Amino acid sequence: MSDEREKIEESIRQLEVVKASGALSASVIEASIGALKAQLITFDASLEGPGAIAQGTDSLAVGAGGIGVKGDVHGDVSVINNLNPLPLGASPAELRAAYLNHLFESVSQLQLSGIDRNTASDAEARLNLGAVYTALLTVEREIREIEKSRSSIEIKDMSISALEQLNRHNRLVLLGDPGSGKTTFVNFVAMCLAGETFQHKDANLASMTAPLPQEDDPRRNRDQKPKPQPWEHGPLLPIRVILRDFAARGLPPVGEKAVAKTLWDFIVNELDAWALGEFEQPLFQELLHQGGLLLLDGLDEVPEADQRRAQIKQAIEGFAASFPKCRILVTSRTYAYQRQDWRLNGFAESVLAAFSQGQICSFVERWYAHIALLRRMDADDARGRAELLKRAILNSTQLMGLAERPLLLTLMASLHAWRGGTLPEKREELYADAVDLLLDWWESPKAVRNARGKLVVHQPSLAEWLKVDRAKVRALLEELAFKAHSAQTELTGTADIPEGDLVSGLMRLSQNPDVNPRQLVDYLSLRAGLLIPRGVGVYTFPHRTFQEYLAACYLTDHEYPEKVAELACADFNRWREVALLAGAKAARGTASAIWSLVDALCYDNPTPNAPESQQWGAHLAGQILVESGSLNNISERNLPKRVRVQHWLVDILKTGSLPAIERTRIGNSLAALGDMRFNPQLWYLPASTTLDPLGFIHIPAGKFIMGSDPKKDRYSQKDEQPQHQLKLPGYWLAKYPVTVAQFRAFVDACDYKMRSKDSLRGVPNHPVVNVTWYDALEYCDWLDVQLKKWAKQAKDERSITGGDALSSFIIGLSSGNLRVTLPSEAEWEKAARGQDGRNYPWGEKPDPNCVNYNETGIGGTSPVGAFPGGASPYGLLDMSGNVWEWTRSLWGNDFQSTDFKYPYQPGEEYDGIKADRNILRVRRGGSFINNADVARCAFRFGCNPNNWYDDLGFRVMVSPMLLSQP
Repeated sequence: MSDEREKIEESIRQLEVVKASGALSASVIEASIGALKAQLITFDASLEGPGAIAQGTDSLAVGAGGIGVKGDVHGDVSVINNLNPLPLGASPAELRAAYLNHLFESVSQLQLSGIDRNTASDAEARLNLGAVYTALLTVEREIREIEKSRSSIEIKDMSISALEQLNRHNRLVLLGDPGSGKTTFVNFVAMCLAGETFQHKDANLASMTAPLPQEDDPRRNRDQKPKPQPWEHGPLLPIRVILRDFAARGLPPVGEKAVAKTLWDFIVNELDAWALGEFEQPLFQELLHQGGLLLLDGLDEVPEADQRRAQIKQAIEGFAASFPKCRILVTSRTYAYQRQDWRLNGFAESVLAAFSQGQICSFVERWYAHIALLRRMDADDARGRAELLKRAILNSTQLMGLAERPLLLTLMASLHAWRGGTLPEKREELYADAVDLLLDWWESPKAVRNARGKLVVHQPSLAEWLKVDRAKVRALLEELAFKAHSAQTELTGTADIPEGDLVSGLMRLSQNPDVNPRQLVDYLSLRAGLLIPRGVGVYTFPHRTFQEYLAACYLTDHEYPEKVAELACADFNRWREVALLAGAKAARGTASAIWSLVDALCYDNPTPNAPESQQWGAHLAGQILVESGSLNNISERNLPKRVRVQHWLVDILKTGSLPAIERTRIGNSLAALGDMRFNPQLWYLPASTTLDPLGFIHIPAGKFIMGSDPKKDRYSQKDEQPQHQLKLPGYWLAKYPVTVAQFRAFVDACDYKMRSKDSLRGVPNHPVVNVTWYDALEYCDWLDVQLKKWAKQAKDERSITGGDALSSFIIGLSSGNLRVTLPSEAEWEKAARGQDGRNYPWGEKPDPNCVNYNETGIGGTSPVGAFPGGASPYGLLDMSGNVWEWTRSLWGNDFQSTDFKYPYQPGEEYDGIKADRNILRVRRGGSFINNADVARCAFRFGCNPNNWYDDLGFRVMVSPMLLSQP
């Protein structure tokens, strides 16, 4: 009994503190204190039957249902209770259940009518939130040691679910961009907590804590069972407050202080509106003693934020102090919260991450599964459509950029579903459809709440209100987008559009004399869609893509194509996407519009030392042809234009004059247009010259320095020591790693069964990856046969006298004195570093412009030959970075330490082809994922020859050293 008494006394002390602060209604607190003191009295007395016991001096006893009156009474007796009394038959538990049911109904539907105007019925316009909800992730920094690359530490962003952040923090502000899912998260949490109370089968704690997709759970290995997201607080009572409504109807006049009672009174008034005012006292008691979860949505969406900010913060911080057991979640746009002095004292912050591939796939699958139920669609058909949409998104960088934001992914899924399971083939058409939807959402008629919270005021569409054609509103937005894009300082994200520019532009269009700027500002502040409020007096587009698309629409109607070409060549990074979209939009009218833009961008043949603006123009012309042109049906008139672009792209790759990432894009365009560096008639090997026949470069006989010296190389590893000299005979090594196109020629020619289907899915002029050591050896055997046939034919057709590299190459192959194989690691290292023992093929220091490695930032394979500055002393390319390369050399059985120590011993012992099938083989060169230490010429590492990886390929050699293979 003493423990119970102590708890009651502690609650009374807490209430007295709250009462003294004036934060909440004194009558509410006094009633609670009185009830608790009454409980204390019962510890010292007991009674059987309906009577009452009076204890202490001047005490008064009142029986069941009676009223006690003490002292002199003059006049009528009134019984007053400032708390809403419980009606007969309505227990606190019943009121709680009614409240949760009402909350559940208000948050459990996802409305599509604002996203897709083509929803066929009210049923289709309202999706079950629980059926399509996908868990949100937040970004958290992690510092960890790296073993494989042997770097000391790595700092990376890791994903933590939004629910786990809410579980960790008693006070949390969840930040995110518009459309990132903040409100959806609030509604989902409220729905699940409410649903748990009445054991809803699809909305409960199990639903709320469902495991993340494996790829989004950094703590789960492939063989581990999925674990629920952490939630240690049980079915807390959720209270949802939309802060825009609170600011409109709950705050005191501007200039007056807001306190905890301000927010409490608003909550009580909302209960009254739900006809649940009697739940006030039980709610107060539960929040104070057991706690709950207060969900405050849309901190940044408060109207007149510059005048109301202090009041909102006072109310929230005061409420947090008065209800210490109540957990609080606040949502806000990142931009507004971090830049407008919104920060709340004592609140942690967490930023929502963009949707990952796992989240995107999960959403699409859940979306189509639910749509199938709503539309009575065949389950197999729904799964098929889901696969088509996932494939379309994951195979497109542009669509991935949109799908990373939940709102835009929902828009995309809506388009896909209501177009019968397809998206427009070209992204410009997709953006056109998406812009139409967002514009419709932004300017269509709406109902809004009045000061009492009732939906009684009907807003007409913007065009109707202004009495102007909607096309003129669209044209204004295009002009604003173009001007904002032109003036934007940073070339990432969306530009700010001052409220004054938007309002003045709309006022110029308006034919309604009753509209004034202040009314227009109020009208726009209640809307989101194609334009969204970003902060006080600032609007922006929901994604940079829409800003670029609208700017492109403006340019197609103003001096096309000359203005597009002029802007793009002068400021490529700013106008690239705009130019691509402008060309695609213009081409929808006539195909010749593409070629006129290509001609304006790339109007002359390449010349030595051409100005950079011409190189940018040629680069963009190539991208436009790939994205928007029909490459299979080019007229004779336009064919020279394509060839001119191809020559420019080859020239830019050879000179390396543009940045590394752009050279990668140029190589990709060249692959689609036709890479003139390679001969399709000769298995896509490079075109022959007298110096490098079929792309093979002669490495002369002689000594070179092998390994590393720890005194000179801070990255030196023990298995690279001691550094020593080694003499090798001459051989020929391929200038580039084997490409996807070259390997496909082998697979197609002999119907080779690949161990990994992914090996042929790359870009044709990129290195082939996902090949085992045995795949590489099979290619060598096949190419050996083809080259010997070619050499015999070439010898018969030419007058071979010997003396030059080409003649020696042909004679050696045709006579059988040379054969194709993999290089040993010694042959590989000599070709990479030459004779002087340099650290990298180009010199002593790492250089992101010379190698595709981690710091370069490409994040994947690149076209071969895109890093001419990284050429070795003999002229070989991509020896460092891009992809690891198999050698025929042996490593041993232990990944951590090689069995084949230095000094290196050429021959069967170190390089035996016929060694055990499972002995590790040496790979060299590092890849796009590795750091500078791994990109060194001396770095060596073991790998299982039966394995394949997406950063592991090979290059081949022609050598007299190895004339027999299994």
